Amino acid sequence: MTFDLLRNRFFFIFVGVTTAWTALPSLAHAQDKSSTETFDSPQPIANSFDIRVEAPEDIKDLLERHLQLQRFRAVNDIEDAELARLMLLADTDVRNLLGTLGYFSPDVQISRSPASNPPTKPTVLVKVVPGLDTRTAQTAMRFKGDIATSPDKDAARMRESINQNWRLPPGQPFTQDNWDAAKTQALRQLVARRYPAGKISYSLADIDPPAHAATLTLEMDSGPLYRLGELKVSGIERYDPLLVPRLARLMPGDIYDQRKLIEAQQRLAGSGYFDSAYVLVDPDSDPDAAPVTVQVREAQLQKVVLGVGLTTDTGPRASIEHTHNRVPGLDWRAVTKLQLDSKLPLAQTEWTSLPDADNWRWVALARVARLDDNELVTDAQTLRFGQVQIGERVDHSTYLQYDRATVTASGIASTLDDARIGDGSALSLNYGWTGRYFDSLPFPSRGYGLGFDVGAGTTMGTNRQPFTRAVGRWMGIAPLDSGRITMRAQGGAVVTSTDATIPATLLFRTGGDTTVRGYGLRDIGIALPNGTTGPGHYMAIASAEWQRPILSAGLPTEWESTLFVDAGNVADSAIDLQRNIAVGVGAGARWKSPIGPLQIDLAYGVKTQQVRLHVSVGFVF
Repeated sequence: MTFDLLRNRFFFIFVGVTTAWTALPSLAHAQDKSSTETFDSPQPIANSFDIRVEAPEDIKDLLERHLQLQRFRAVNDIEDAELARLMLLADTDVRNLLGTLGYFSPDVQISRSPASNPPTKPTVLVKVVPGLDTRTAQTAMRFKGDIATSPDKDAARMRESINQNWRLPPGQPFTQDNWDAAKTQALRQLVARRYPAGKISYSLADIDPPAHAATLTLEMDSGPLYRLGELKVSGIERYDPLLVPRLARLMPGDIYDQRKLIEAQQRLAGSGYFDSAYVLVDPDSDPDAAPVTVQVREAQLQKVVLGVGLTTDTGPRASIEHTHNRVPGLDWRAVTKLQLDSKLPLAQTEWTSLPDADNWRWVALARVARLDDNELVTDAQTLRFGQVQIGERVDHSTYLQYDRATVTASGIASTLDDARIGDGSALSLNYGWTGRYFDSLPFPSRGYGLGFDVGAGTTMGTNRQPFTRAVGRWMGIAPLDSGRITMRAQGGAVVTSTDATIPATLLFRTGGDTTVRGYGLRDIGIALPNGTTGPGHYMAIASAEWQRPILSAGLPTEWESTLFVDAGNVADSAIDLQRNIAVGVGAGARWKSPIGPLQIDLAYGVKTQQVRLHVSVGFVF
């Protein structure tokens, strides 16, 4: 409870040790007296005096918990002279404790109840009027080491950031906890990047009690600039030793950055190859080439995962997934999944190679699925082969894909030609790009994401027709004074001749939990005869949502309330997208669950004049 350095205008004296030593003679005397007595049975220990504190609630709680006088209440037969001396020492103790809260000119009165006849247990009254609290007057921040002398602009930005984020600016209440927290935060910023050996070399809190002002001085020594050296990996036995450096992406010569070390650790632990991973840099190592220690615990070669789920779009589902992390003879990972679902059952296997030096992986995928939307039943097969690169913020993919869709319908719709319902096959070459610039995942509070997929190909069969396909999506999250606003936009187009038999899996239908709420899964599409809804060549979706935290005792909880409006349409021409737009409005709740954001929405479809409940889990972009 003492500050680092104090000038002689005001002194803090920690009286715990002093009080204990001055009380030793009396304690010894009490122990000698009691040692001559015998007891037939244990006796309860009675307090020799009571303590009553009169002070504001926060101060009263502090004194009742930490006042040194409390420990002597259990001393039997304490003499009046000894109690009087303890009361004198308690005055200094009280002032010390008040100083930790920023009160340096309190009015402290300590008294005891007068003697009574017959004698009763005395009561010590501690009465405190704290006076004005102390505020920070100014802070002098000094730097030593590389951060002070380096011409690098990054060092200058760090100095500026530490000054700007200082937690005790002029006018802030000065307390011991605030002082410690401010220094800790400044040191945390210093060592987070470039300077893992940084330290606070000098700190001073100069208190002027009459002025109720604190003048602060802090000197931060960054030490030398650190660069990463070689990776020292331990724990690799069954997997390729190249796997760790390619997943970690920490290159020798890189400037030390704690965030990148954490991201490397997360990539390793989340890769599926390792159950745990630890990435460390010793600040006592060579600053010019600090070795990076990577400790991993390998996952089993094979695992089986059973899953159950529920969405309002497709209902309940169950799944079984088998993973083999190193297929014999190929060293690729194979993930095979079987999903049982009333609306969307599927079987899929995806094989992925180890990443190369540039983090590209080969990917091969085969999928068989059936989609039943109550009007059309689509049996789809997909084969894909290509490469993917998953980065910290940006993902790339290039692949060749074969799609086949067999669409069946009832009634009049069954007489429609294949081009109207999406019965056909196609071969296409595609490129995808996704950038995520959110502040955190899976619970972002600001930022944006942007992605697109473009492809070109040809339909298969006797009537081959070329086509191009493009899909773009965007999400933006902006903070407000009360909560934040989330906006989404998505658009797609397939450009080809009117008689081209494009597979339904490449065309567009929308509506449901994550698109236009207030409508069922794929309810929005092209109106076919007999009221059937078919796929279209163009699609557009927009959404705006106001999210506000739900408060408890004035503090935000893990729950949020939302108001939203969605709009979308599917058409066979870009001009027709403006006609008969489907709009959904509603309200809902969000919960930061352990497995991701849980969304519960009640939406009204303006076009259908129906209310629907939508429930989904997870953040996907």
